[in-house]
Amino acid sequence: MKINRRLTLLVAAPLAVAVTFSGLALAPAASQALQADRLADMVEAAAGAAELTEHLQHERVAATALVSGQGDLDTFRGSSGTTDRSVARFRQGIADLSEVPQNAQVMLDRIERSVEKLVSLRAQARSGSSTISALAFGYRIVIADLIGYRDGIAQADGVDADIADRIRAAAALSEAAEYTAQEQVTVMRAQATGGFTTASRRTFDASRLGYTESIGTLYGLGPGEWRTMLERTLSGEKALEARRLEDRISRTGVDQDIDVAPKEWIKASADRQELLRSVEKRVDASVHETVSAERTLLFWTAGGELVLVVLTLVGAVVVAFRLGRVMIRRLHGLRNAARGVAQTGLPAVMSELSQPGALRGATPEEVAKRTADPVETTGDDEIGEVGEAFNAVHHEAVRLAAQQAHIHAQFAGTLVGVARRGTQLTSIMVSELDTVQRDEADPERMKTLFALDHLAVRMERNTNNILVLGGFGHGRVRTDDVDCSTVVMAAAQQIERFERVTLGVVEADVGIAARAVHDVAHILAEILDNATRFSSPESPVGVTVWRLGEQAVVQIVDEGVGIPPDRRAIHNAALREPQAGVGDVRFMGLHVVARLAARHGIVVELRDSSGPGTIAEITLPPGVLVTMERNTAASPWETGTPPGAELAGGRPRPARRAAGTTAVAERERVAAPPPPPAGEPADRIAGVSASGLPVRKRNAPQQWPSAGKRETTERRPGTSGPRKPPRRRDSRQVSDVLAAYAQGVNRSTTHRGRSTDDGNTERSK
Repeated sequence: MKINRRLTLLVAAPLAVAVTFSGLALAPAASQALQADRLADMVEAAAGAAELTEHLQHERVAATALVSGQGDLDTFRGSSGTTDRSVARFRQGIADLSEVPQNAQVMLDRIERSVEKLVSLRAQARSGSSTISALAFGYRIVIADLIGYRDGIAQADGVDADIADRIRAAAALSEAAEYTAQEQVTVMRAQATGGFTTASRRTFDASRLGYTESIGTLYGLGPGEWRTMLERTLSGEKALEARRLEDRISRTGVDQDIDVAPKEWIKASADRQELLRSVEKRVDASVHETVSAERTLLFWTAGGELVLVVLTLVGAVVVAFRLGRVMIRRLHGLRNAARGVAQTGLPAVMSELSQPGALRGATPEEVAKRTADPVETTGDDEIGEVGEAFNAVHHEAVRLAAQQAHIHAQFAGTLVGVARRGTQLTSIMVSELDTVQRDEADPERMKTLFALDHLAVRMERNTNNILVLGGFGHGRVRTDDVDCSTVVMAAAQQIERFERVTLGVVEADVGIAARAVHDVAHILAEILDNATRFSSPESPVGVTVWRLGEQAVVQIVDEGVGIPPDRRAIHNAALREPQAGVGDVRFMGLHVVARLAARHGIVVELRDSSGPGTIAEITLPPGVLVTMERNTAASPWETGTPPGAELAGGRPRPARRAAGTTAVAERERVAAPPPPPAGEPADRIAGVSASGLPVRKRNAPQQWPSAGKRETTERRPGTSGPRKPPRRRDSRQVSDVLAAYAQGVNRSTTHRGRSTDDGNTERSK
């Protein structure tokens, strides 16, 4: 899992906990706000209930007057219509309520049932079939339920105590108004029946007592301004008139006529009702205003808490995001720097330090100090400490690489010193051999001396290998260009089994520049030595040379065991990219070829052959090639003086003559190959030299020896004659076919034919 996902999980867990606890903390405030909103809706519905109560009281007075004969039917119908409209508004108000306290809900249900009974009450009032007491009781039930609903609002959940007291005080004021309305109806009934009865008298006294108790409740629960407002309202002329008439009526005994006219009483009591109704409306408005203010406050509180929590959470997320992004960016920078150092920087430093003379006299510590820090450390936190630790590791790696380069340089210097001493000793040995050969006339001893001379040439090649691995080249500088065939022969004379090397098609105009002659001969010698070592002793190793555009290709074909594809790929990679160090001694020739080829831009590649064996292609770039003039003279192999002797030994050889009458033919240090051992076919011997040594007959370049044909008595199924064995692949034939193919390509590109010189196997350009 990546670090950004880890950080996300690390931040998400406490953030989820914070969100959970924030929700729990916001729940009470949100619940209070919702409860305040529901309370405001119920208070608005209570205002509708107060209005409906007033209209029912008016309708009750009209119904009582109609039944008692003090009123008319039209007035009653008008009151009934007004009540119906008020009922519709009340129902619409309570329909929007979401939650209502249990007591209030009970009252609402009872109100709904009582309102439905108004139809029968009205019918009784119009027909006069009901008594005034029954009508008053029916209306009283509906009005009591409406007042009970208002009082039940105060019992809602979450209602503040002060607001609950205000709601109860408003309900008490409505109840006081109802008591005065009942008193009005009771007096009207007494006037219609000729005076108070015992029951009506108790009802009248109970109404007055209830009014007093309700006003006391208002004064006890309501605020002081409500009391002041009520007292001021009831201190007027209308209220005093109603009280005066009430006192006169209260002094009337049972079965006595009331000396107050019905119209006078109805008007005075109605005026007092209007005054109480005005105070009630103002009280209801005050309650609604208080509840609305509380609702607004709770909403703002809940909203503020929500905004604060959201801002806190957002701030925490933003801070975590910014800090996490900075941390991730720094970690990405550290990772990229580490990858850059591991994939580019450190390998480049290692490659630079592996070059000869890279230290330039500096100590490993000085080289490490000069190296820039790969990571720019910012901050004193753990990431900065990791960056500093990585820089320390990088400097230590550079120091170790410099120390290793110093050790390699010392080791290479030791090898170079040993190689130079070996070269000096070889030169001394060759000089002594020259002295002995100069006066030697015995063929057997001369053969031994030539073998020793050839061994000295091979020893010098090995010491040159060590010089190349130590970073140095050939110690001698040539000034003359040499044709490629001579370089090939010189390379063949530097290997042990030189007699197996045969030339195929070699274009005569291919020459090697003077500065690259020794290195090209060294490369060919190493490849030829490898080809002769890993092929059967009787098989030849073919060499062909041809031009390919501006380049030249030298192809060496053997019939050995071959190389597996995976190892061949490894060897080709090593040939393309030479190793900086001394390398493995077992593959010293491979490393030497790679270094010499890289020095001149030569491409060496090992390829698979169609049969057993391996094909080595050496592509010579234009920088190491020159164009040579054609030479149609006799082959120097046939004349007994092989070319390349001076290149093989690296020095010109003086002529030597034996003492007496026997003249020793002038030869180079590694002249013609020694005579064949006993038992070699006589057709390979061209003659005997003046000193008595055998001279090998060189095959014509295009007269490759062919394998003898043989037949067997085995027959193929379905045939009558003997089956011929499969023809054995000849490496020289393969190289000649490839050379001919390349020459054909060159002719097709130049659009002109090429002729063949007489007596020479090479093709002219």
